Amino acid sequence: MVGVLKTTADLLDLLGSADNAFRAQAFRSAARSLEGLDTEAEALINAGFAGVPKVGKTIAADLLAYARGGAFAPLEDAASLIPAGVLSLFRVRGLGPKKIRALWDAGIDSLEGLREACRDGRVAALRGFGAKSAAAFLGAVEFALAAQERQHLSTACEVTEGLCRRLAAFEPRPAGDVRRGLDTVRAARVTVTGSPADLSAALAGVVEDLSPLEGQPVLAGRVDGVPVEVAYAPTPDQRGALDLLMGGSAPYRESLQAAAKAQGLELGGHGLLRAGQPLATPTEASVAQALNLPLRPAEYREPEHDDLWQTLPHPDELVTVAHLRGLLHTHSTWSDGAASLAEMARETLRLGHRYLGTGDHSRAAHYAGGLSIERLQAQLKEIRELRAAGLPIVAGAEVDILEDGTLDYPDDVLEELDYVVASVHSLFTLDAARQTERLIRAAQHPLVTILGHPTGRLLLRRPGYALDLDAVLAACAARGTVVEINANAYRLDLDWRVALRWRERLTFAINTDAHVPAGLGDTRYGVMVARKAGLMPAQVVNTLDQEAFLAFVAAQRAARG
Repeated sequence: MVGVLKTTADLLDLLGSADNAFRAQAFRSAARSLEGLDTEAEALINAGFAGVPKVGKTIAADLLAYARGGAFAPLEDAASLIPAGVLSLFRVRGLGPKKIRALWDAGIDSLEGLREACRDGRVAALRGFGAKSAAAFLGAVEFALAAQERQHLSTACEVTEGLCRRLAAFEPRPAGDVRRGLDTVRAARVTVTGSPADLSAALAGVVEDLSPLEGQPVLAGRVDGVPVEVAYAPTPDQRGALDLLMGGSAPYRESLQAAAKAQGLELGGHGLLRAGQPLATPTEASVAQALNLPLRPAEYREPEHDDLWQTLPHPDELVTVAHLRGLLHTHSTWSDGAASLAEMARETLRLGHRYLGTGDHSRAAHYAGGLSIERLQAQLKEIRELRAAGLPIVAGAEVDILEDGTLDYPDDVLEELDYVVASVHSLFTLDAARQTERLIRAAQHPLVTILGHPTGRLLLRRPGYALDLDAVLAACAARGTVVEINANAYRLDLDWRVALRWRERLTFAINTDAHVPAGLGDTRYGVMVARKAGLMPAQVVNTLDQEAFLAFVAAQRAARG
């Protein structure tokens, strides 16, 4: 709700006029008021937002309608007055309403138009911009353009699973980027056994613009704007080839097809063919056997795995969600979370895990309700009370790394915590040398247990900050500092490609960074990253039970003196 209020205010500022400026300020004031409350969203809704400062009757009514129906009328009204291309400019890092208005007034009304204007000097010539800004915006707009054709893994998983439920009668299986656990996904893909006519009937009203892809056994369309592809085999005997081709990267598919051609065969969506006739290959293993090739696990079907996949663990040995005992680095209403510590702990147990590790923000993160030392002490008191009541909670904090690499709490405060996650939340634009030095110093701190979201990237929104990541990870390895795989689908940081390179030298933690109880389920996405990196349970610190995890932290601190 806070986000929708802020977005509405931005659009009203973009539109201009004194009336819109007044309304924008009202929405921002309401957003700040809601941010400062400890009350749960459900309770606010049930009370109709009564008594919430700065939330008047009109805004309260619109928020209630949004909670019930998913549409916030003031946002919809404002967005309807702004061209879609101009709205897309909000995706460019560093552009706010005022600068977007200046670009719009100058006739720059799309990402593509902004890219050209950055290149030809028009942006540099605009008042308030300049050559340095134009260069920065060019990099940011190119990143936004590259990202717009892909989806977050969580979105694609949701759509893929919905398709599988809809197509339950056709033996559906996830395919493509989702099956391989890529961090972002071009299209939600599913393979089935069935006819295009039957599939079309089953997908009617669910998939928009459903149509066949020319020359391929694939029906394509969109679900809520997400591209989907449903690939079909007419008989079970042809299903293995379809699953194998739809479950691999383009280079992997090409290598299989080249191997088939070398043996006088043809491998395609219609099956493994000899002289135009399909061979009986109902499984991926049967296709690999026919081609005299080992079957490569889906997790390892990327070019980065080509030279080493056979040295990596078998999929049965890789870490799973079920291996995770503790859910570390979580947030509660003490800072910017939406649920109490007790609620987060109970949901952790309900999901089958053993203990919750807290991780509310430190005092420098004032925008996120960061805890003063006094409030941290009060939180620790509550944790002790909850432990006494039977809830297994490990007391941690997500402590900001300051500009010089020192931490946001003094050492005597850090020593009171069971563990410490150190993260960067500010000064993303430091030059690479300073940023690297900053993170190395934090990673070497004797009381830092885990380095949180090491690159600061937000997938499809911003790249990570400039730094020598290998130098930072080398410092972690030398000091025994655990490196986080942040399981939030908007981060998935550390990237699996980096974790793959460092898998033998580091210990990792798969952390949800959950701000709501539902976010605790994001472990699945972090596990996908870990599996692509070939990680086994012993390489992930939160597969330890609570006692063993605390012993790990104690040994880590003792080894550092």
